Amino acid sequence: MTASLIFAMVAAVLAGTGARDQLIVARLSGHFGGSRPVLATGLACTALSAAAMAWAGWRVETMISDSAEAMLVAFALAAAAFELFWPIKLAPAREPTRSLAALALVLLARQLGDGARFCIFAIAAATSSPQLTALGGALGGGAALAMGWSLGQALERRLPLRGIRIAIGSVTLIVALVIGLTVRGIV
Repeated sequence: MTASLIFAMVAAVLAGTGARDQLIVARLSGHFGGSRPVLATGLACTALSAAAMAWAGWRVETMISDSAEAMLVAFALAAAAFELFWPIKLAPAREPTRSLAALALVLLARQLGDGARFCIFAIAAATSSPQLTALGGALGGGAALAMGWSLGQALERRLPLRGIRIAIGSVTLIVALVIGLTVRGIV
């Protein structure tokens, strides 16, 4: 069962690198000089979204057969790969808000459809361990956000985020294909 925690943590930190939520937190951190409330809000949203997706993955898994479960995992990973491949174009905010409630809404909206949360969904469905998956997802997603927060606006200059996301998306897609083809009896 600890495998679900480790897999979710690694998947969330990798898929969260260069994600929209990380970029938003990094830009706000750079603009407001490392605002701790921005980080705290981001971490709270990450924990909430990880818990929601882990619960959803587990809940759907309890309603379907084992072969359908494996296909669900493959589809969730393929969705994660698709999101990782999608180019991110965030326009710089002209007047970034200091409203933590507005930030929380934006982060939750971004997180509930991103690659890291699709991976958390898939891991919870595959392992039937929503609590450990949620914890691992929250830790990994929190680490990715904390990295963005600490680097601030230098994040986009220091790391080749597009290349990292394409590489992680490629691996995720290969895993999805292997799982899907294995279920179909082709591999």
